[in-house]
Amino acid sequence: VQLQASGGGLVQAGGSLRLSCAASGSSLSIIVMGWYRQAPGKQRELVADIVRGDTNYANSVKGRFTISRDPAKDTVFLQMNSLKPEDTAVYYCNACTRIDAYWGQGTLVTVSS
Repeated sequence: VQLQASGGGLVQAGGSLRLSCAASGSSLSIIVMGWYRQAPGKQRELVADIVRGDTNYANSVKGRFTISRDPAKDTVFLQMNSLKPEDTAVYYCNACTRIDAYWGQGTLVTVSS
């Protein structure tokens, strides 16, 4: 499975961004898709994931971020609204099959105050 993420950038606090992650290869074997992030000096953390339509969010993004998946296009999206400076991080797309986990290359999101 290969993952190609896009959509990061610079935005002011209160703004919005939409991240996309397209899967290719053995994408039919994917069970879970999600987004993680890693801020400077911090550990990578789960932002949100989606399994067969069921979603899960970190408390820090609930009500502001929405994860969705288009199975026909093997693509997962992360709509980020009401962005805060503390959302600044490199965001990584993740996909899990029954036997392995895969990571995208990361896309930088910078939120200015």
